[in-house]
Order: sequence, then C-alpha cells, then structure tokens
Amino acid sequence: MARNTGASCRLCRREGMKLFLKGSRCETGKCGFVRRPNPPGYTRQRQRRRRARQSDYGVRLREKQKVKRFYGVLERQFRRHFREAGRQSGNTGDNLLVLLERRLDNVLYRSGLAQSRAQGRVIIAHGHICLNGRRAHAPSQLVSPGDRITLAPRERSQSLVAANRAATQDRQPPSWLALSAEPLEARMLTMPTRDEVEFPGQGELIVEFLAR
Repeated sequence: MARNTGASCRLCRREGMKLFLKGSRCETGKCGFVRRPNPPGYTRQRQRRRRARQSDYGVRLREKQKVKRFYGVLERQFRRHFREAGRQSGNTGDNLLVLLERRLDNVLYRSGLAQSRAQGRVIIAHGHICLNGRRAHAPSQLVSPGDRITLAPRERSQSLVAANRAATQDRQPPSWLALSAEPLEARMLTMPTRDEVEFPGQGELIVEFLAR
C-alpha cells in the first residue's frame, strides 16, 4: 500500500505545500517537505525567479493541480465534482472543496481509519469497508450526515483498520465526524463547512480556471 517516499516528498516540494501523501510520516520530523522545502532541482534564487515569471493562468492551473493531488483525484472525477458543485447554491469553490472532503477515502483518512488518503482508497477497493451496512467499493462515494462507516466482518479487515487506528491515535477527527472504539466505526454528524476543510488553497482560483 505504501508509495515511494522519495517520489511523494518531491511532489510536495514541487507544489510548495504538504500534501500528506505519506499519512502519519508527514506529521513527524521525518517529513521530506520539512527537511527540504525547495522544489527538486531548484535553488532558492531560481525558485524566486520561477515564481516571479508565473502568469495568472499558471497560478490558477497550479491551484487546481494542488487540490487534485491533495485529495488524489483524477481529472475526470475532478470535473464531475466541479459540475456537481456548480449545481448547488452558494459559492462554487467552497462547494467543490466540501464535496472533496466528503469523499469516502478522505473521510477514512480524517477519521484515522486510514493512514493516508491513498491507503484509504486501497482499503475500500479491497472490500474492507462498509457504508451503512453495505460493502463499499468506490472511494469517490460521498458520505452524508448520519452515514455510518463500519468494517467488513472479516478478521483481516478488523486487524488492518485497527492497526491503522493505533498508528493514528494522536490524530483527532474533525468536529463533523465521530469515531467510536467498540465497535470501531466512524459516523458523519454534520456537513463539513469551508473552515473545516483541510485543504488550505483558494477555491475561487480553481473555479476561475475551470470556468474559463
């Protein structure tokens, strides 16, 4: 399930922010972005020149790429979420980020049942997770208030997710999620707000790029 650590850290350095691709490792001093925050192959002076040359189009494209990599979403899925966000009332950029936050793989990560979003996708694809009592197979499923995320009734599923929770016990779920230990399950209490979304980027820049 683990991704190459060096490749993940280089991606974070290129985007100029932590993407939490390595889960718990990103929260420690071993994080490659903390040790070497500069983009790979760039000195500080070249980095400043590169940012100074960036156009408005480049700034908006970079913001879109950041959020895609942060949540591990492919372009086609990302466009689908954007269309859905546009159909909702309110700010489209905020709606988009809230939709991404409600993805099942992200909810597993935020609740501590997975050490990273990438691992959450693998756990779901292998049939270890149930959503409202039914086996979940799509990491892109959206979780709604009142939904319960439980483990498949298999010893392998129970031991795997319990080990993940032990490794992430210092990570507290956000206020819109509740986690119980016996039995080990997560429940979505309310809809997350923009202030509770973990991604620190600017949703309006993403909307300007996609709506051009």
